[in-house]
Amino acid sequence: MSSFRTQFRLYTVALIAALLAVFNMLVYTGFHSLLQQYVDGRLFGFADTLAELIEQRPELLKRPDHEIVVPRGAQVTDERMKELREVSHSVHILALDGTVVWEGSAVVPRPSVDAALLERGKNGEVVYETIETSSGAPVRQVFVPIRQQDEVRYLLQAEESLVFFRRTHRSLMGLLMLGSVAVLTASWFGSGWLARKVLDPVEVLSRTAESISESALRSRVNLNAPFEEFERLAQAFNGMLDRLQKAAESQRRFTDYAAHEMKTPLTVMQGNLEVALQRSRSVEEYREVLVSNLEQVQRLIVLTRSLLTLARFAGDRPPVELVPLALEPLLRELIDDLTPVAEDRRIRLVLEQEPVGPVLGDAERLKQVFINLLDNALRYTDPGGTVTVHLGGLRGDVRVAVRDTGQGIAQEHLPLLFERFYRTDPARARDSGGHGLGLPIVKEIAEAHHGTISVESEVGKGSVFTLTLPAAQG
Repeated sequence: MSSFRTQFRLYTVALIAALLAVFNMLVYTGFHSLLQQYVDGRLFGFADTLAELIEQRPELLKRPDHEIVVPRGAQVTDERMKELREVSHSVHILALDGTVVWEGSAVVPRPSVDAALLERGKNGEVVYETIETSSGAPVRQVFVPIRQQDEVRYLLQAEESLVFFRRTHRSLMGLLMLGSVAVLTASWFGSGWLARKVLDPVEVLSRTAESISESALRSRVNLNAPFEEFERLAQAFNGMLDRLQKAAESQRRFTDYAAHEMKTPLTVMQGNLEVALQRSRSVEEYREVLVSNLEQVQRLIVLTRSLLTLARFAGDRPPVELVPLALEPLLRELIDDLTPVAEDRRIRLVLEQEPVGPVLGDAERLKQVFINLLDNALRYTDPGGTVTVHLGGLRGDVRVAVRDTGQGIAQEHLPLLFERFYRTDPARARDSGGHGLGLPIVKEIAEAHHGTISVESEVGKGSVFTLTLPAAQG
């Protein structure tokens, strides 16, 4: 597997190289265009001035000294006039058939002009052309029509060497290449420094992660990173370790509690069997031992079933099938089933209901929730008391409140009431067959329905457990 540091450096240099190539191309092209325009504009300016001069004074072509720019007094000191006179010394005046009718004193022999160019000049077009001399030096030429009485009579051929032009291009190319190499070299070493700067916190995270084990979940990362992003990464990493530590501790407690709860009935069964086998007993005595052990087996079955239920809800996909469900028939059926039990304990079991819409729920799972809540309410309500189930709605939610007039729960127990194996009175709960898993199962099922379960209680006045579920849409 390739190193991120090396890949980062290669990608950085490649990106900068691509940007430099585009930048150099734009600079070179733009400079070439500007310089070409400057050369052509300057050459045309001189040629056009000379052509106008000849158009106004055609007799200049007959001067014996071959001068068409004659200094007049102080004008000779004018820089423009000096340049114009120098240019005139390398000018050709061509007839429309290409023959030379006049040439300056410093002209250099050039190849004859082709017919196509002469034809364009004859039509009044200014023509530019670049030629290579026998020595290889480039020359820029311009052909400007000279008119007499609105007719093209001659072509003025002026030229300028492009040696300086080409030399300037080569110098610019050299500077751009030199600058590019310097920038790429700096980017290679700079990207290495930057990669090292960026990856140092990642190295610290990696070393910390490698040192963490189940028995060392208390380790935390302290990056002291100069970047906000890495601070957030360290916080997220430490947050994940917090959650892992809590999950591991919760799992450890769960395993300890489960083992303890399973050990008690097994110990009772072992003791019963050992006592029964110490001597011969009557059929009735053996029957009592078997009945006692059967009760312990029943406790184990209930405990195992609760543990399996919690294990199923611990996954990413809780075992519920949510369908539109009306709660009123479900509650009424449960009230009818539990009324004999309540009457046997001389407790009034009442259903109050308001018109509410359906919820998205799993009938069997919600039935288990209501059974757990009603079982607790009936178990901890004294004879003569009342257990009321109220079905109502509030702000788009459906609420089911199970209210009892029992002994109530002390405030210090309320925050822990839905934790696994938590019991407010362990001895009493064990005697009544409770394992401290009923309310945690209620909480898991409520959350699997995207709902909540809450409790309000006051010692001596009773408790209210409220299940809130979102109403089904549509």
